[in-house]
Amino acid sequence: MQPTCEVAHILHKIGKGIDSIGLNGWQLRTLSAIKRCRTAELGGHVDACDGCGNISISYNSCRNRHCPKCQGSNREEWIQAREAELLPVSYFHVVFTLPSVINSLAMHAPKEVYDTLFEAAWETIACFGKNKGVHLGMISVLHTWGQNLSLHPHLHCIVPGGGVNKDGQWKEVRSDGKYLFSVKAMSKVFRAKYCEKLKEKLPEQYLSIRKELWGKDWVVYAKRPFGDSRSVIEYLGRYTHKVAISNHRIKAITDQTVDFVYKDYKQSGIKKVMRLTHSEFIRRFAQHILPKRFVKIRHHGILSSTWKRSKLKNLQEKLHVKITEKKVKSKEPPLRKCPCCGEGRLFTISVFFERGPPVNDLGTRRKTTSCIVL
Repeated sequence: MQPTCEVAHILHKIGKGIDSIGLNGWQLRTLSAIKRCRTAELGGHVDACDGCGNISISYNSCRNRHCPKCQGSNREEWIQAREAELLPVSYFHVVFTLPSVINSLAMHAPKEVYDTLFEAAWETIACFGKNKGVHLGMISVLHTWGQNLSLHPHLHCIVPGGGVNKDGQWKEVRSDGKYLFSVKAMSKVFRAKYCEKLKEKLPEQYLSIRKELWGKDWVVYAKRPFGDSRSVIEYLGRYTHKVAISNHRIKAITDQTVDFVYKDYKQSGIKKVMRLTHSEFIRRFAQHILPKRFVKIRHHGILSSTWKRSKLKNLQEKLHVKITEKKVKSKEPPLRKCPCCGEGRLFTISVFFERGPPVNDLGTRRKTTSCIVL
């Protein structure tokens, strides 16, 4: 079911008022793409069904990774690639969270703050693996938001419950407890590694918040292992290509305000409704727009692309994994079923660019699907 309210609608409502929020050029450019997504401004194509003769118009998507409407196909392709690389071992979910004192620094120097988060988290996991005599792996996904769109930088990580020893053999490292490693121990190592790296990259900023950074414990959260490989895939589908807020969570838009649903984890995740002005909503949404070309999903150790290219197949054979060849993408466009009759095939009969759909006999743009027997 298509949502009735969208981030794009809020952008249309705020109009030129967006200039007073204080956003940078990259944020404004991203929001502009979201605003124009699947509208005549980006062009589109006209499809015809070879069965019932239905003719329909489809507008192009912006393909921006921050757009709530453009993540479905990217997510599915990425998940299929990961599914072919899974090993028959336990996988753990670990979350590394930055303290709120870093939030202001994250807004002014996001690349340095988030790069450091990736580096410190992986070095923490790798350190514990080294102590067990193995080379571990990790997939990490950056999320910067909380449920109410506040700034809350954290990494969702998937870590296999073992690694490769110096002889290239698989070795389990899971302890007798519920989790991969001690959460308290990981928290202390993570804080030390992050602060060390931050001091090197942003020395002046680090000194200004040093006392607060070391004043309290940091949070590393660990869940029980996934049930099976299918659970890992389902998890990846939920987390890898998320954006700050989905359109389905937006419940109402007036001339002045926006209402959206969020979970209050301070009260056992109970659902509540938050109301913000257009400007405040867009300000909060924009602070989760990542720097240009910033990589938000990263693979480390034995899950890195370099390691997998040369050694994954050999490891899968040792673990008796049935290796399936990756599907080669067809150069031919995929067959599409007609949404009208459900049986016929759709063929593109016309493409239009930034001039809108074809004009009908009445001199107006054809905006809705029409049924015409060919």
